[in-house]
Amino acid sequence: MASRHIPILFCLSAALVGCAHNPTHGDGHSRNGPEGPHAHGSDRVIEAPLPIPAAASWGETAVHPVMPKGPRAVADIDGPYLLDTGDRLRIFVYGQPNLSRIYPVDHSGRITVPLIGRVRARGRTTRRMEGVIRYRLGTRFVKDPQVTVDIAQNRPFFILGEVRTAGQYPYVSGITVQSAVAIAGGFSERADQKRVWITRRINGFVEKMLVPLDYVIKPGDTINVRERFL
Repeated sequence: MASRHIPILFCLSAALVGCAHNPTHGDGHSRNGPEGPHAHGSDRVIEAPLPIPAAASWGETAVHPVMPKGPRAVADIDGPYLLDTGDRLRIFVYGQPNLSRIYPVDHSGRITVPLIGRVRARGRTTRRMEGVIRYRLGTRFVKDPQVTVDIAQNRPFFILGEVRTAGQYPYVSGITVQSAVAIAGGFSERADQKRVWITRRINGFVEKMLVPLDYVIKPGDTINVRERFL
């Protein structure tokens, strides 16, 4: 009687061994199929989800406690440059020498142009300014005006806190936090030399960021170098 059960047990053992060495996945394909061990996505690698940056809340201070490492190209991240107080614009109107000059953007974010009066610059690009000035001149004063607007001088940046010479300095395109600290005479003995705070105003709204030293600043930024914790 015992001999009758031997083939059955042998078949069950073989089946179990076959399953252990040839596992299948939910899609029904074998790991060791004809296309190799990685066929049909059988060896899937599950990566941790990337962190989602916090969205700025307009109308109140947006605080970003940590920023990614490595240089940050401002133009690639923030889009076209938006004008604000402290910028100086070079405006040229063809055939109108009395209108062609350099105009500073005042504290209200406007420039004053002869004939058309005050024009809002804050939050606009130079190309948008060209269109506004062209339209306002063309409606009453100049026939088919040809207008070009570019930036003669960017608004300055500000640096304060644990640096040798805090103050206001002219902006240079592509300048990093570390370069700004060097312009201000370097760190003081008590400075946190790893990360600093930047306050940035965009159209009257404030964004506050904790950034590394290779972060690229923008015109109008306020850099605050704080004291390190001992």
